[in-house]
Amino acid sequence: MEQNLEYGEKELKLFRIWAKASKALFDNVTKDIMAHGLTLENFMVMELLYSKGPHYIQEISEKLDIPSGSITYVVNKLEKKEFVKREIEDENKRYCKVILTKKGQDLFNNIFPKHVKMIVENLAVLDEGQKEQLTALLKSVGLAAEELKA
Repeated sequence: MEQNLEYGEKELKLFRIWAKASKALFDNVTKDIMAHGLTLENFMVMELLYSKGPHYIQEISEKLDIPSGSITYVVNKLEKKEFVKREIEDENKRYCKVILTKKGQDLFNNIFPKHVKMIVENLAVLDEGQKEQLTALLKSVGLAAEELKA
């Protein structure tokens, strides 16, 4: 039956399954994040600062592929909750680094291991070899798709 598929039918089937699986995983991740009183964007910014240290707003925008105006809004909200703070540079007052505060660090120390556990549970259906294979395949598809954008 597979051999009689019309041009592109196999790719369409793969894409539908991939999209449905991605949505289910993404929904579980979003639900987990929201259970901790954070939006997805809040979490993404805090996770970047938690994992990689202080960043300029423009760097956060570029790394997370979120417009700088939106990042500024997210940082403002996180600053009101005292999870992050801005550190203005002496040499150029227009530039400021965003830093995770002690309160933000404590929150992430609490929720991040639970978040990782949830992701591990969602991917537990795969063995280690399958995870490595899927990682390589998705990377290949992603890089090829990026090239097609140009």
